[in-house]
Amino acid sequence: MNVKEDTGSVSFPLSVFETAETKEELEDWLLSQDHELINRLRKARHDDIQGKGSDWNSIKKDLCIE
Repeated sequence: MNVKEDTGSVSFPLSVFETAETKEELEDWLLSQDHELINRLRKARHDDIQGKGSDWNSIKKDLCIE
């Protein structure tokens, strides 16, 4: 994947671009290429399975969402 910050353009493999039916599918593909994000999501899921996750209501309270 080639990202050029100065032009705001992103390069996709032609096969991804041709088979994606929506903008969301292209976004999903981009996210799937971010290995740091994938590792963080895996860790969060692992922590959740082990009961180490935070309660949604307490998170909302901490972020002053309520």
